[in-house]
Amino acid sequence: MDQDVGYKAQHLSLPMRAQDRVTTHLVSQNTLLRTGITYILEGTRFAVGGSDEEMPALVLLCDGLQQDGAVETISQVKEQYPGARLVVLGDNLDPWTVRELCTLGLDGLCPTGMSQAALVKALELVMLGEMFLPISVSLAMLDQARDPQSPMMMAANDLAAPSTKFSDREAQILRLLTTGASNKLIARDLGLAEATVKVHIKAILRKAKAANRTQAAMWATQYLGFQTNSQIAELAS
Repeated sequence: MDQDVGYKAQHLSLPMRAQDRVTTHLVSQNTLLRTGITYILEGTRFAVGGSDEEMPALVLLCDGLQQDGAVETISQVKEQYPGARLVVLGDNLDPWTVRELCTLGLDGLCPTGMSQAALVKALELVMLGEMFLPISVSLAMLDQARDPQSPMMMAANDLAAPSTKFSDREAQILRLLTTGASNKLIARDLGLAEATVKVHIKAILRKAKAANRTQAAMWATQYLGFQTNSQIAELAS
């Protein structure tokens, strides 16, 4: 006999005090997805919406992230909502990208296959100040960090690195990368166009033999951090 299989979301009716309410903002271009997430969070303390004047305490990126534009997206959202916790609902981000997003302020990554109860628990952990990552992503990040053939380890251990020469501008941008600054923030801080910053970053990645911004920043932290003033001046010459 054929049976109809369906998913029924149960509202999590939790006792909630006024001060427990978490103003939640959903970022999604998909109306159906937005409606579904709103329905899932109904009955919890994560109140979707609110007035335009009310700054959200939690921002959920519901559409997932494209690998190439993930860094810029996270940087823009953090700049728009600097005091909010930031969680992405999505899959298929590689471990190095996740590591980079965490340095930019990402507070959680929730797979789209999570149950309603698990999602709410993950958001509760984030609001307590904890970072939530799927165990599969966490293990992959550990494996890549330990792999001597990984791009990060190869860049950090490259014996040719001390001879790398950066221009003054590249050295300035490299230092700002270590703070997690986005291209937009770097451009504003140095009075440059974003397109110019991107060109410099490409040169930095090539010279540092890094695959992405996070690797370049970590390489700079490890390598430049113990240089004397004269060595730093020589490096930036």
